Amino acid sequence: MSTRNPEISKGIDWSLVWIYLVLVAVGIAAIFAATYKDGDPVIRSFLQYKTDYSKQFYFFIIAAVLAFFVLLTDSKFFTATANLWYVFGIFVLLLVFPFHSRIKGTESIIRLGGFQFQPAEFCKICVALALAKYISRPETDFSKPRSQFIAAFIALFPALLTIFQSETGLALVYFSFFLVMFREGLPPVILVVGFAIAVLVVATIVIEPNILAIILTVIALLTIYFLRRTLKRNRGILLVIILLWFVCVGIQRFAVPFIFKHVLQKYQVERIYDLFGKDNPYHKAGETVDLETKKKANGSSYNVKQSKIAIGSGQLWGKGFLKGTQTRYDFVPEQRTDFIFCTIGEGFGFTGSVLLLAIYLLLLFRIITIAERQRSVFSRCYAYGVAAVFFFHIVINVAMTVGLAPVIGIPLPLISYGGTSLLTFTVMLFILIRLDADRQMVLR
Repeated sequence: MSTRNPEISKGIDWSLVWIYLVLVAVGIAAIFAATYKDGDPVIRSFLQYKTDYSKQFYFFIIAAVLAFFVLLTDSKFFTATANLWYVFGIFVLLLVFPFHSRIKGTESIIRLGGFQFQPAEFCKICVALALAKYISRPETDFSKPRSQFIAAFIALFPALLTIFQSETGLALVYFSFFLVMFREGLPPVILVVGFAIAVLVVATIVIEPNILAIILTVIALLTIYFLRRTLKRNRGILLVIILLWFVCVGIQRFAVPFIFKHVLQKYQVERIYDLFGKDNPYHKAGETVDLETKKKANGSSYNVKQSKIAIGSGQLWGKGFLKGTQTRYDFVPEQRTDFIFCTIGEGFGFTGSVLLLAIYLLLLFRIITIAERQRSVFSRCYAYGVAAVFFFHIVINVAMTVGLAPVIGIPLPLISYGGTSLLTFTVMLFILIRLDADRQMVLR
């Protein structure tokens, strides 16, 4: 006979809870493997709140308490207060500007005594709730451009504030909420346009500007040639082609340089060009790169190289727990946070890395399954918001550690060290579990 409280456990998707617990356990073990010093008393270290793995353990206890209270909360509370949470999230983000502490180049952290709090992490929950609330309103017709614009504003306004706090990496996470909008009817052409712009930006980096302008012109002329018969019947298509040519050239010549010069930090631009093996063309003649920028850019390149060495040295089965040399002897900076994946890769090899990614895939599959069985639009939208945020973090972090994406400081969900990150992902996930447990209720 089960000893669980039936009021709490009724309807709860326990498979999702178990996946969560497995990932948190793997995270604490990985942080332990990366930071444990030989001779340290393990049990005492866990209890004294002095080591990173002990702090992560206590963060998990706090997260578990919060998860328990979320499960006790009526799901109607989240629908009723979604907009209030969004306002509160924006308010906390604004508090960063006068009260922030500059830590490792970012100005997005508020110190509370001995604790650090990053509102940009917490605000992801608020955006997921508010976006779900807006789309699920009876008066919202998401096929209308006005509704789509408002939804995009809800998602991207916190991103704009986060960029001003020198935290471009976390700001990009908010773009993942467009996946929710696509599920609810955002035209696929917007996704195609977004992908095309991304390709154009990469082309701007890897191809010399004048050559790229010639390529864009040739593509436009060839399009006109092959559509010449259609253009005779519909001159409007010709105007569209010419307009697209101007837009592409404008992005290449003006938008990308403006972003690299005035939006991104210098070290971030250095990292992007380093990823593609290119020199930064935005240095003025005779300009020298300041020491801090050079240190951050070179540090990023060094981190990625050491991370790839660590993952590669793990080979098929890994070196074993606490036997990795790259991670055990601090060759990989930030190995407990942004580069925690390389600790797993070195210790447990290709097999362990694939197994971890399989657990993440199972997590995402389970969230999508839960999303599609919801009876309310609110719950479905929120579930897709959770899936989108997890997916973005997993893909970018893993790509970052193997050199397929620039280093932008994206933590690996439930694995990387960090109290704000762990609490955010926990609360976000357990709100979904609570909503799913009450899916039989009539919620808009």
